[in-house]
Amino acid sequence: MMNQGIESICVLGGTGFLGQHLVPALAQRGFRVRVLTRHRERHRDLLVLPGVSLIQANVHSDAELRAELHQCNAVMNLVGRHAARTESGEDLQALHVELPRRVAEICRTEGIPRLLHLSALNASPEAPSRYLRGKGEGEAALRSAAGQEGPAVAVTIFRPAPIFGPEDELFNRFARLLARIPVALPLACPQAKLAPVWVNDVVQALLKALENRATFGNAYDLCGPSTYRLIELVRYTAQVTGRRRYILPLNDSLSRFHARVLQRLPGRPFTWDEYLYLQLPGTCRENGLQALAIKPSSIDAVVPRYLGVGGGNRLYSSLRCTAGRD
Repeated sequence: MMNQGIESICVLGGTGFLGQHLVPALAQRGFRVRVLTRHRERHRDLLVLPGVSLIQANVHSDAELRAELHQCNAVMNLVGRHAARTESGEDLQALHVELPRRVAEICRTEGIPRLLHLSALNASPEAPSRYLRGKGEGEAALRSAAGQEGPAVAVTIFRPAPIFGPEDELFNRFARLLARIPVALPLACPQAKLAPVWVNDVVQALLKALENRATFGNAYDLCGPSTYRLIELVRYTAQVTGRRRYILPLNDSLSRFHARVLQRLPGRPFTWDEYLYLQLPGTCRENGLQALAIKPSSIDAVVPRYLGVGGGNRLYSSLRCTAGRD
């Protein structure tokens, strides 16, 4: 499919989980893609894609960021990191608030007409979670900067539920935990509701919106077709990976204690911010995938293909019975 109007796209966060699915899709559609990264040598595999340039740049440097964005006529900002996954010294305020604001300002002053921004479901400046609060503040900063006087910037915001797919930090994370625990896995916030969305569905949403004027100025929540309790997702992971484990659901008091203790351990397996994140339902009132004419894919159709054992086509019957209930 040949693109119209937009020729060159700059992708921030293009070497991350979502970006490594999005960038090949953009290249396949004939776009020239510039991927900005701090560690060019780690991601040289992207260079085999036609039309893809891998640029080592510091996105926190105004001069470097402006120089790279200036060469594109659309920008996709996928940068984001949960508080539990941050690297030493990283500033979430800089990643989630200041960067979106500066990207929007550069788009406006440099005459870059299109900006797509990845936020998070339940993002709000009033959210309890530091991660969601920062994402909400980032949305507000971006909209404010894009709306200043100057050439118009068409902004579209996407707020996905937890994203699943090969190398995800959802089912793969559960699988790693289950592999380390020989008998029973204590699970905080077991009743938290989530509607995980497939990475390729998120990619399709970004692609469909890119040159669709009807999406300009809009924000889309993106969810999978069914809602699950967290404990059901963990049990499903155990079933698909062939691991017999007892999942021990913790009440709220123990969940809070669990978060306070585990965030101090190496690797921070569970944090207080994740506890706060799970207090809000990870579900969509209106699923933006449907608005974009995308049929959301189920976890049963995808997860066993990359996580399963022995072909991975077994289904967890009790999960299938409870999926989607309120």
